[in-house]
Amino acid sequence: MATTDSDNLNYRGELFLYGKTKAPFLSAIAPRAKRTRSWTFPVSQPWTISAASQETQSEDTAATAGTPTTIDRSQVYNVLQIMKYDVEATFRKESANGDFSGINVDGSNPVLDELGFQKKGGLIQMATNIEYSFLQGAYAGPSTSATNTKTRGLQEAITTNTVAGGSARLSKAMIEGLIREMVDSGAPFDNVMVIGNSFQLQKLSDIYGYAPADRTVGGVAIERFLVPGGGVFNTMFSPQMPTDEVYFVDMSFVAPVFMPALFPADGNVAPTSANEQGADVLWQPTAITAAKRGGFFYTQIGLDHGPEMYHGSITGLATS
Repeated sequence: MATTDSDNLNYRGELFLYGKTKAPFLSAIAPRAKRTRSWTFPVSQPWTISAASQETQSEDTAATAGTPTTIDRSQVYNVLQIMKYDVEATFRKESANGDFSGINVDGSNPVLDELGFQKKGGLIQMATNIEYSFLQGAYAGPSTSATNTKTRGLQEAITTNTVAGGSARLSKAMIEGLIREMVDSGAPFDNVMVIGNSFQLQKLSDIYGYAPADRTVGGVAIERFLVPGGGVFNTMFSPQMPTDEVYFVDMSFVAPVFMPALFPADGNVAPTSANEQGADVLWQPTAITAAKRGGFFYTQIGLDHGPEMYHGSITGLATS
């Protein structure tokens, strides 16, 4: 974020931006937040068994030594990413809170603390970017200190259960086909949330909606719907979702992962145990060396998406 100075006047309409920068997916999984001390962290340990068959043995064969069967396990992991947002305000900008731009009718300024406003905006931007990373992030692993590591989002993580939309509109057949794939993959359907943008959720309401009894009110906005084999699903709108995709996410297996920053803002000796102390999202003021003051927000965060076969996606959908 650039320096906030007297040329950056206060537009009252900017306050409406708050409604566009929400991160509902991040808020929903926040109670399950975890901490780690490793930059890469495991998210699942998948393994498989052979397909079912009528495998039998005779009495004589069963009485002899057999050949042990070994089940191989693998490991899936994700990585943390650094997110840092610098904010500052000049002394003049903080003092001149009576300057306006645009239409002003009541003569008062809704922003009286410029640095506080910039800090709030920085946090909202951080939450928005985390939401995007958790949904659409492309994995980039660690190499050197110059490497910009990136956490893997659901778009890249979900590979087992996926239905290609073929540029067609979302349909009941696509949804039921995906649920069959998830059932065959052993998905537990503990707490599945269907996440999409506004258009895809509107199509979902068209599919599962029905005419209300009230003849003076029309329209439906489906928040829960039933699919045989999967149960009842809730819906969630996120503005950070890909416009042509819908995700079926089991929220019981998804969590944000933090590596707490051990450098305290007061400059004291860093705590020895990050599990007890440290800041998941650190605000660090910077030294005042000129006629401005500020600081930066800092976090080290990644997504634990759990076993990817517990989730599902429908991709390549029509967007209009």
